[in-house]
Amino acid sequence: MKLAIAGGTGFLGNALVDTLLSEEHEIVILTRKKTSSSKTNLTFVQWMAEESQPERYLEGIEVFINLAGESLNSGRWTTVQKEKLLKSRLDATNEAIRILSKLSKKPSVYISASAVGVYGTSEDKLFTEESSLGQDFLASLVKQWEDAGSKAEELGIRTVFCRFGIILDREESALPQMVFPYKLFGGGTVGSGSQWISWIHREDAVGAILFIIKNNSISGAVNFTSPNPTTMKEFGQTIGQVLRRPHWLPVPSFALKLLLGEMSILVLKGQRVMPVVLVEAGYQFRFPQLKKALEDLFSK
Repeated sequence: MKLAIAGGTGFLGNALVDTLLSEEHEIVILTRKKTSSSKTNLTFVQWMAEESQPERYLEGIEVFINLAGESLNSGRWTTVQKEKLLKSRLDATNEAIRILSKLSKKPSVYISASAVGVYGTSEDKLFTEESSLGQDFLASLVKQWEDAGSKAEELGIRTVFCRFGIILDREESALPQMVFPYKLFGGGTVGSGSQWISWIHREDAVGAILFIIKNNSISGAVNFTSPNPTTMKEFGQTIGQVLRRPHWLPVPSFALKLLLGEMSILVLKGQRVMPVVLVEAGYQFRFPQLKKALEDLFSK
């Protein structure tokens, strides 16, 4: 199988590429920088650059995966940064659609990154793929992102939006920042502790993407979260148990709001999200429980 991956050099993209290469698939990574690879079945093609024509190298692809976009925690959410977060996603998505429109034979599926932030925040509601969408900045960003990607459907391509929760990885994403205070024996509840964290182990994020590629009945929004979300307090307590560190020093909400501004919503607010589509389709989570997920990550 031949796949094109935008954002294939990010931490999730790297894991996905490694798995696909181990299964001897052919991968084309779309990248902004000119680069090359000595690995068999791996090619880098420049895109999002003046006069680049990546579509010339993508004829015959069966899957297009778009993971491109500025990290949400890459800087304080000033007006300029918000515009940057949105623009990075819309530019990459619009270019992906342009490329798809140029291919004489369309791939069977277009898979795009998305986020559970589309639901807004709540301590009381339980969100599924059928839930109504939120009204805050993050929800608006994700809605515009998905709207842009939905144009792939107009090209007759099965389209899937992977609404990622917090992806757990030992070295990257949000988990290292959450774990750091515990390593210094200063970990504790962040904010009220009652806010929900909908998380997924990186291996399940990769596994669910592969599952969707093979399952032609899945389209539209898909929640990429464990079936067992947890509160921030429980999350911190579990980190302490796994690392054998105390959970005692709270981080007050006002301190994070002063430090992070509006971006503090990423840790002080949350969503209790269930992966109904994946569960009903028969996906078997390798790490459905938080403690086992953390034990796996920190035993390596």
